[in-house]
Amino acid sequence: MSEFPLYALSEEHQAIREAVRAVADAKIAPHAAEVDEEARYPHEAAAALLASDFHAPHVPEQYGGAGADALATVLVIEEVARACVSSSLIPAVNKLGSLPVQIAGSEELKQTYLGALARGEGGFSYCLSEPDAGSDAGGMKTRAVRDGDEWVLDGVKRWITNAGESEFYTVMAVTDPEKKTRGGISAFVVEKSDEGVSFGAPEKKLGIKGSPTREVYLDKVRIPASRMIGEEGTGFATAMKTLDHTRVTIAAQAVGVAQGALDYALDYAKERQQFGRSIADFQGLQFMLADMGMKVEAARQMTYAAAGRSERGDDDLTFFGAAAKCFASDVAMEVTVNAVQVLGGYGFTRDYPVERMMRDAKITQIYEGTNQVQRIVMARQLLAGVQSEL
Repeated sequence: MSEFPLYALSEEHQAIREAVRAVADAKIAPHAAEVDEEARYPHEAAAALLASDFHAPHVPEQYGGAGADALATVLVIEEVARACVSSSLIPAVNKLGSLPVQIAGSEELKQTYLGALARGEGGFSYCLSEPDAGSDAGGMKTRAVRDGDEWVLDGVKRWITNAGESEFYTVMAVTDPEKKTRGGISAFVVEKSDEGVSFGAPEKKLGIKGSPTREVYLDKVRIPASRMIGEEGTGFATAMKTLDHTRVTIAAQAVGVAQGALDYALDYAKERQQFGRSIADFQGLQFMLADMGMKVEAARQMTYAAAGRSERGDDDLTFFGAAAKCFASDVAMEVTVNAVQVLGGYGFTRDYPVERMMRDAKITQIYEGTNQVQRIVMARQLLAGVQSEL
């Protein structure tokens, strides 16, 4: 029997949703437009999430965390994204960055870094991509060379979410160029304060402007050997396993922003008067709203099903994680574009939130693997016969 019912949330999960929504409505949503307009880090959201222990809910209780399961973590990210996608990247990226430690790290690393994350001593970012290694992550050039009881890292990581704000970084680096992805890449924990770590200027982005995206420069960064995550050569496998789990959180972001746009479009349609009556009375608009609601709910159910597989570590998680991320992000883009259409000219202005939601939604189709890559992943899983029925 599945631990996570596919068609109803438990009372505990419902309570988590209500608690996060209350925080998001009171402490995050009021600053969302300003954060976007000023392209600044959402400090108000960060403080509110930390105070309510929603900043990194996935950290196990034994390391001082809330011990939220995968579905509860999805609910947190969904509800924050409903108000502000930039802010939802705080819990999402904290999971992405720290999950390699949780999956493969030594007990010492877990106690040190998961504990620090749970206590709010710093966020955790994930350094996989490079200027010439995006979808082809295995083409990375960042090197790590052993020197006695230390490793020395040199290279550049690109598209690093919350870089400069986070205190801790999971860095993938080449330790054996001959082996490449089959044992040639290892994972390490790098700290912001390590000598030789620096950051590029924030990227000027279409959306999620409140979440800084920078290059991370590693110039002869010397770290103790104990900061390697797992065994030497296991980094790429850990990176891919991490993405299987965290693509579900991107699906949650997509569901959240789509729901936020639908909520606003519904309220607007009921209030806006044209031709002497509410535009919600017109069947053409009703059909558009119906399609929006239907697709958001389909994306939500797929995301929750994937979260259940993430928590259990099911064999078909790779398929479900990719499918949920791909489907939900495509839905988010469609729904936010249609929300702008419902508002007409008003939707095209920054005085209303749907244009921000549309811009923010776009990234969910791109990061943690483009949707084209997700379709490759899904096809390989299907052809290998790794997919079960719901």
